[in-house]
Amino acid sequence: MSNPDVLIVGAGLAGICCARALQKEGVSFQVIEASDSVGGRVRTEKVDGFLLDRGFQVLLTAYPEALEQLDYDRLQLCAFAPGALIRADGRFFRIPDPWREPGAFMTSLFSPIGGFADKFKLSRIRSAVLRKTIEEIFEGEDISTMQALRRRQISQPMIDRFFKPFIGGVMLDPKLTVSNRLFEFVFKMFAEGDAAVPAEGMQAIPRQLAEVLPEGSIRFNERVHSIGLNQVKLSTGEVLAAKQVVVATEGPEASRLLGFDRTISSRSVCTLYFAAKESPVEEPMLVLSGSSRGPINNLAVMNVVAPGYAPAGEQLVSITVLGWPSRDDQTVVSMVRGQLRHWYGLVADEWRLLRMYRIEHGLPVVSPMEWQQSSRLAAGLYVCGDHRSTPSIQGAMESGRLTGEAVIRELKGQPDPVTRVRKDEPRLVELRESNQG
Repeated sequence: MSNPDVLIVGAGLAGICCARALQKEGVSFQVIEASDSVGGRVRTEKVDGFLLDRGFQVLLTAYPEALEQLDYDRLQLCAFAPGALIRADGRFFRIPDPWREPGAFMTSLFSPIGGFADKFKLSRIRSAVLRKTIEEIFEGEDISTMQALRRRQISQPMIDRFFKPFIGGVMLDPKLTVSNRLFEFVFKMFAEGDAAVPAEGMQAIPRQLAEVLPEGSIRFNERVHSIGLNQVKLSTGEVLAAKQVVVATEGPEASRLLGFDRTISSRSVCTLYFAAKESPVEEPMLVLSGSSRGPINNLAVMNVVAPGYAPAGEQLVSITVLGWPSRDDQTVVSMVRGQLRHWYGLVADEWRLLRMYRIEHGLPVVSPMEWQQSSRLAAGLYVCGDHRSTPSIQGAMESGRLTGEAVIRELKGQPDPVTRVRKDEPRLVELRESNQG
């Protein structure tokens, strides 16, 4: 059997989208995946009839790459209601999106979550990001989201009660150190579309993307030991060869394989799923904690959004705790239950814990915030993933496609320039010098 033109390490969104770009141009490839299925961090497990996404995840339907590559109708997307329920001062406040629900304008205006001035400034932010193209957003000043909000004179209560749990929850960054470029991009996506989940769970997204790939083009349960020029060595000792190698793993694994002296760091998150007999919310709306007291950042009843997430007569409550809790699992569960009891009363004690997921590498830390970074590290060696773009489904898919297109250009004798490499990254320097020799 002849060697493929390209070896792709990783069958997450980036790796699959890279493979799709290659297939479109008739370039042969083989994908090597350490797990037993496609998706990478976008995974769904079935437990006792419930669909449990590995971490609370949503698809923003306005993502340009998702619009281009996914069939939304076949995914049977189920959308969250715009707006949020915010827990503050011992009660819940329904904060509708007045642009999607004009009849609720006065409710939103007079809610105690932020003052009139904050609502006006929020409207101005929304209008500004809608006027900008994505390119213009990423050409903007690269300051932290917190700096940008303070520069816009958003009040501290508004930051604490809305922006920290909302944007902090999206980016897994409650301190809002993430770039304002990314904040504006995400805010634009929320304004232009919906937050949704497929009827059969988030892993339906990578499964749909991979449907078009040739049978046998993905080797599952194969861990890569190391990477060399034009070759990949598996943990079994088997060596695979190709003209091009693409590393499409999550950031820390890419750092290991490529020998980066500095590891691509990640933001962690913990997700707990409970089964309940009655839903604590009536609308398919995200619940945000507007207080720093307690571990919960946000809560959602998934089957109220997408009925197939829970069996008949059951409710699936998803709870997000940001970061990597230092306490043991039992203590974390106890702390979460204590906060739920404060919110919903003793009935929350009856909820049955289904799973608790500690996700060490939830999203990559991308700093400085660049968009569409070059993926070519050396002749015949590429890297892609959301750590090379925006830390999002959009970023992973787009990075994969662009890398596939870059590989095709090199195969045609028109390679992109190599990306900048620091001198203290000896592994890449070694690969480049070997190639030149």
